[in-house]
Amino acid sequence: MTVDLLRAQYEAYPYPARDPRDEDRRLITGSPSQLDQLNHYVFGGRLDFSASFRVLVAGGGTGDAAIMLGHQLCAAGVPAHITYLDLSEPSKRIAEARAARRGLTNIEFRTGSLLDAGRLGPFDYIDCCGVIHHLADPAAGLSALGSALAPGGGIGLMVYAPYGRAGVYPMQDALRTLTAGLPPAEQIEAARRVLRALPEQNGLRNNPLLTDHLTSDAGLYDLLLHSCDRAYTVPALAALATRCDLAITALIEPAQYDPASYVRDPKTLRRLDGLSWLERAAWAEQVGGALGKHIAYLVRPESAERAVARVEGLAAVPVLRDINGPELARGMRPGAVLDSAFPGLTLALPLPRLAGPILARADGRASFAEIFEAVRTLDRGLSAEQFSVQARALFEGLNRIGKMYLRIPG
Repeated sequence: MTVDLLRAQYEAYPYPARDPRDEDRRLITGSPSQLDQLNHYVFGGRLDFSASFRVLVAGGGTGDAAIMLGHQLCAAGVPAHITYLDLSEPSKRIAEARAARRGLTNIEFRTGSLLDAGRLGPFDYIDCCGVIHHLADPAAGLSALGSALAPGGGIGLMVYAPYGRAGVYPMQDALRTLTAGLPPAEQIEAARRVLRALPEQNGLRNNPLLTDHLTSDAGLYDLLLHSCDRAYTVPALAALATRCDLAITALIEPAQYDPASYVRDPKTLRRLDGLSWLERAAWAEQVGGALGKHIAYLVRPESAERAVARVEGLAAVPVLRDINGPELARGMRPGAVLDSAFPGLTLALPLPRLAGPILARADGRASFAEIFEAVRTLDRGLSAEQFSVQARALFEGLNRIGKMYLRIPG
């Protein structure tokens, strides 16, 4: 696919469809690039929130990542500069209007190709969500982003995955034959006629995980009429990263890539013990069958060892995401479980005995050590070692479902 074709598509149908007026009532958040998440998986939880921070949003579309990052960095008081980059002028105008609606002044909007990222850097962090898989040469695109990284920096990447997109690629081929040479609006009309007449056994019709084509013309065009769209298995994504001199530090959310999330049989799981974490993730992807995208964090190989935050002692500050610790802790009894749902996967997470007292005090500022001192006033016989076991168990459980990250004081 040529750059001109890519630009033409997103100028005709900016994606995803967004109305700047909606910024008055909600902030769209997600992964990659939620601030505490990227800190945890790229900077080992050690991001200095008082230091300057340069970000590139490569292929920014209608602005979801740029607006989310701009808002969160501003709220955290980080002196950040975000460069938004996209081929499509109409998409850029929508993103600019969203930023203006929020009063964000930490985003610079530019029109251009991510292949030119090296001339704009260096950047501490790069967001590239849903773009690499649309390039004629994905490796060239990812290498260009890697060349723009500052030392110790990282990339938040999203690419499509094949199994959760069952039915998409045969339908793309069929519609490509049907709509060749038609202008975009007529392609949409032709596609909708076909979708209304799909037989019961059609793979797309039977895939409940796919809804983009039902929500907007832009979503339909991006899902089914895109002229360049490839999907990556975990091994293929890992190979792409290696080819571009990058290493994957995490796949989001970890529970979706854990064989134990899908298979409870101990004998089966023991057979997988010798596999690397990426090999185990590949196995989980095959068995789960519902992953339609991979969200990954990548760094230079020399930075990989320190990229992911870990509980070492009690100095770390636990940070919750999308859950209210005190509210969840209220009335929680020992033996409680936390339900969590992902596409094609529902998990019941057992919580350790001290989950309630810890969550009640996890405000994003208190360290585990400070929480221990507070909890010990309720349980005089509690030792630091006993608390550490409980805190680690809670962190490991919540982290694997994307609900807790760490900040490590510097």
